[in-house]
Amino acid sequence: MRTKDDKKQEALFLATIKCVNTIGFAASSVSKIAKEAGVSPATLYIYFKNKEDLLVSTYVEIKQGMGAAMLEGFDEELPVRDIFHRVWNNTFVYVAKNREEFRYAEQFANSPYSELVDKLRIQETFEPLIRVIQRGIDQKIIKNVDLDIFGAFMIHPIMVLANPNHCKCFESSEENIEIAFRMAWDALRL
Repeated sequence: MRTKDDKKQEALFLATIKCVNTIGFAASSVSKIAKEAGVSPATLYIYFKNKEDLLVSTYVEIKQGMGAAMLEGFDEELPVRDIFHRVWNNTFVYVAKNREEFRYAEQFANSPYSELVDKLRIQETFEPLIRVIQRGIDQKIIKNVDLDIFGAFMIHPIMVLANPNHCKCFESSEENIEIAFRMAWDALRL
């Protein structure tokens, strides 16, 4: 049995992102992804069960990396607004610096493959933030809304503003990012 090599697995993730972003999910065959990664197609099966497993695993890897970036410097003891402000800025930086990963995740989330994701694996990554949301609700700082609604007003604006495909003219200045944060926060606070 061949052993796994983290560099090859990372190369497969990067190749998957590149192939899907360039030619789409359907045209991104195992052989094309393997070729882009510089490995044989058989090597892919050491790491993943099949193409679907690779696509899902790539998405989960991106979401976990994004979660780690969002929660960088996270301190659950800070005031709720300060925590969201940090998460907002961290997320904006992540999306701006990881455009290809973000593009892949956006396409994936809007594809039938998204049904294959174990949602609990993703939710675990964001558990500290979910606890703060609940604290904000309990302390009557923010509105008591479903997490999807919360995300639509707190996280999705970042995804739109940081994505040049959506907002070609948005200038990512500190001032504009701060204005956008205040608007998102105003929508969520009581």
